[in-house]
Amino acid sequence: MNTQTQDLKPIRSLEDALERCQNLGMRLSRQRKFILELLWQDQEHLSAREIYDRLNRQGKDIGHTSVYQNLEALSEQGIIECIERSDGRLYGNVSDAHSHVNCLDTQQILDIHIELPEELIRHVEAQTGVRITEYHIDFFGYRNA
Repeated sequence: MNTQTQDLKPIRSLEDALERCQNLGMRLSRQRKFILELLWQDQEHLSAREIYDRLNRQGKDIGHTSVYQNLEALSEQGIIECIERSDGRLYGNVSDAHSHVNCLDTQQILDIHIELPEELIRHVEAQTGVRITEYHIDFFGYRNA
């Protein structure tokens, strides 16, 4: 995440995301708004191709290159999340520190906020000599039948 955005308040809504773009001096193009609106509306982790396809199905006029360029700019500035996976990148609307539940049946990734007990964090810091500033936990499992 860009150090310029680390100390800013978390982005918890579409309005927060649009405001962060403006505060960073990013142009709020029609295409950029389309992408942010889709990510906040669908609240899923999507590939660039899925974003492109969904926007075009909605009748939004946006090119493939524009989708990739805007996703890159938004994730570089910490406005959206980018998850690197072996089969490509996925983008999501939650940009602050959080954890994921990975469903191995559906390949869906669900966002979840986990707060570890302070004594556990202090224990990790004491063992490693590293001051913990943020963390995330990845859970993996299957849907309950």
